[in-house]
Amino acid sequence: MNLDDALQTFLAESRELLAEMEAALLVIEQAEEKDELVNAIFRAAHTIKGSAGLFNLEALVAFTHDVESVLDHVRAGALEIANKSMVLLLLACCDHMGQLVAAVAQGQTDADADLLQHGEPLTVQLRNYLSRIATSEALPEPSTKMPAVAQKDQLGQWHIDVRFGEDVFKNGMDPLSFIRYLATIGNITDLVTLDALPNASEMDPESCYLGFEIEFETDVDQDTIEQVFEFVRGDCTLHVAPLNSVLSNSSALTFSTVLSAVVTLPVNQKKPTRDSAAPESRSIRVDAEKLDQLINLVGGLIIAGASVNLIARKLQSSELQDSTAKLSMLVEEVRDSALQLRMVKIGASFKRFQRVVHDVAHDLGKDIVLLTEGEDTELDKTLIEKIADPLLHLVRNAIDHGIESPDARAALGKPSQGTLKLDAFHESGAVVITVQDDGAGLNRGKILAKGIERGLVEAEQVLSDREVYALIFEPGFSTAEKISNLSGRGVGLDVVTRNIAALRGTVSIDSEEGVGTAVTIRLPLTLAIIDGFLVEVGKVVYAIPLDMIEECVAYTAEPGHDYTSLRGEVLPFIRLRELFAIPGQPSRRENIVVLKCSGQKAGLVVDTLLGEYQTVIKPLGQMFRHVTCISGSTILGNGDVALILDVPSLVRQAMSSGAR
Repeated sequence: MNLDDALQTFLAESRELLAEMEAALLVIEQAEEKDELVNAIFRAAHTIKGSAGLFNLEALVAFTHDVESVLDHVRAGALEIANKSMVLLLLACCDHMGQLVAAVAQGQTDADADLLQHGEPLTVQLRNYLSRIATSEALPEPSTKMPAVAQKDQLGQWHIDVRFGEDVFKNGMDPLSFIRYLATIGNITDLVTLDALPNASEMDPESCYLGFEIEFETDVDQDTIEQVFEFVRGDCTLHVAPLNSVLSNSSALTFSTVLSAVVTLPVNQKKPTRDSAAPESRSIRVDAEKLDQLINLVGGLIIAGASVNLIARKLQSSELQDSTAKLSMLVEEVRDSALQLRMVKIGASFKRFQRVVHDVAHDLGKDIVLLTEGEDTELDKTLIEKIADPLLHLVRNAIDHGIESPDARAALGKPSQGTLKLDAFHESGAVVITVQDDGAGLNRGKILAKGIERGLVEAEQVLSDREVYALIFEPGFSTAEKISNLSGRGVGLDVVTRNIAALRGTVSIDSEEGVGTAVTIRLPLTLAIIDGFLVEVGKVVYAIPLDMIEECVAYTAEPGHDYTSLRGEVLPFIRLRELFAIPGQPSRRENIVVLKCSGQKAGLVVDTLLGEYQTVIKPLGQMFRHVTCISGSTILGNGDVALILDVPSLVRQAMSSGAR
């Protein structure tokens, strides 16, 4: 790992720490036990400051130092964090730290003037808190707990023994940077450089043989001193102790004898530290592009395997067919493992909305709590990235339109605090995400009247509640009487359906006036590779996602009807030959593929059933973006292209024709 790699690690960890810091700040007002949350916030700020110091990121260090100082007073009980003004200030500080980190990620190690000016008002507010503490005799001074033997004029006297491992230089670390950072949190009163040089013939010019014995004065505690060396804890020997305790262990023990004892230690010998018993992390960071490349290679392997299977069947070689069957099983396992690597938990996305709910509700003068369930539900990382914007629209719409003001809720006999709930779970090979509020619900009559006014529905048309509510997803549709910064212009919810449809998903809505609204999003688990089922109409082959097929039955229907009876239930169907204008006559023995989607069933009339097929999804080009009922394409084993059917669109079309 070189210095650039270390910087990228710092940036990634800083973003994670800022997310943890924000999450703790958002719940601390309601939390009964606040100590651990305060400690988590402090640790995040302190770790970012310490790590930034190693890379000489002065702007980030200086700003975070003020944040850390305020948090230190909070830990000591001199300041109260659980009030809106303090939380809002620290959230704003968290945002500014994020902007400073983002600037570093863009190559700006020295923050520009605009960014520094943006943080100046926050610095002033932080220092106002600190000056209030300094001038108030009634408030206790914040201080860390130090051993009695380590006190000298309020400064702790510490003995630091650190010897760096041989690979420190190779990993991009500079031993002197840790010494420089120590000088920012205390005074180095004595320093002796140690070395354990091997014979000249054994020396590696790229290896490190340095160590230091340091006498150090500071008002911080032992943990803080040890965290200075956090980046090299696995590649150094570190011992920190109060200086008096080291010198008083034996009347014959002197600093020189301690020094000589340390010098005789083997370079690679590791002294036990606080974290030596901690379990080793079993996770690693992998570039997303490498995962995408792996999925593409697996996709190519699947297509090549299908080609080999086809050749084996043509040759009618039993041995070759057995071998290709085993190969297919292994390829399927590799596919599942590769896809699992791309699966991430949705909980991280849910946590981001805590801040959205907090800020938007505050701007609107509403009291809203966000509840989340199913945070461990996993889905493809690509879906996670693309679902964020639609979910943001739904959350903001629920806050603005759905949940009433505290006064209005009190007048209706509801709790003054509204509730917004995000939930996710797996169902029938798909991921279901719900956004539910306990607000005013949708006004069916008002929505229907607006739909008739805009010509979206006929006045005499009979619609179900779900069909009426679906009108709010039409472009430009809005029943808002006032236009706000958040909504009322008819822009937003149509983006939701469009984006979800692009992900081969569906959106449905249920509501009860005065009780609340629930929006349900159903998505496939992955966008890369699926189990498909091939059907043929004429000489054209289509692929259908296997998890959306209920069953296949022989075609039966009265002439001229576009529905049939399936065990006593009416099943509307669509003839693919008519839908895509495929020339030729239907086969004598047509089949109906029964599809299921969002609790609804519909049928597809096809000529031939070809069986299951591992489908590598290829997106359609821009020139085909307006094509309906097709969601992508795949390459068959013989090299031909098969179109992948958009099941949600087909089911909606079948249900619409069935209703007519």
